[in-house]
Amino acid sequence: MKHLTRAKSGFNRGEYETLSRLSTPAKIQDFLDTLPFNLEKSGDTHMSPRRVLREKKAHCIEGALLAAAALWVHGEPPIIMNLSSRMGKGDVDHVVALYARGGRYGAISKTNHAVLRFRDPVYRTPRELALSYFHEWFMNETREKTLECYSKPLDMRRIGAPSGADRIGAPSGADRIGAAWLTAETDLWNVADALAERKHYFLVPKGNWRYVRRADAMELKAGKLIEWK
Repeated sequence: MKHLTRAKSGFNRGEYETLSRLSTPAKIQDFLDTLPFNLEKSGDTHMSPRRVLREKKAHCIEGALLAAAALWVHGEPPIIMNLSSRMGKGDVDHVVALYARGGRYGAISKTNHAVLRFRDPVYRTPRELALSYFHEWFMNETREKTLECYSKPLDMRRIGAPSGADRIGAPSGADRIGAAWLTAETDLWNVADALAERKHYFLVPKGNWRYVRRADAMELKAGKLIEWK
């Protein structure tokens, strides 16, 4: 895969140089960890990587898109994946950027919590990676575990790619998003819609939810840890 050039990206010199320094998934994660969590005090946002760099804050999908942009700059596909909570439980979804090393998947993640974070490239499939978030994903109020499903990964170079694009680095399809999302000044609700419309795969057989244990007191204590107040 070709590196995303500055000319194609639309980034200015400073923006592109910042992303160029983030040459590994670990460096991307370290950079995201320095950004305060976007608490959306003035209303919901879905900022582009350009706006994240300017505002110096991000929530999960904004961080995932910045990570995807940095991966693309370094010649890796800009892939994101949605992790979805159970309907009606009052929890919210989480979005991560995927990368691969040695045929194994890892994830770059922007979160305000102690557990829904970076994943090393040790998972054979996106499903295995999604399952790594299951046990620590629970509602503090009820202690119920609520991670229900994960999406078919979305290559940010296109929408509606053929099934072969599930695999990182697979050939591309038609209906390209292109690079407009990298520098958009408007909120990227279309990206959220595209993720929501992807096929989602359930993690827990319906009959097994009754066997899922609630978080215990120690897990609840850890779950209340947040990085940015």
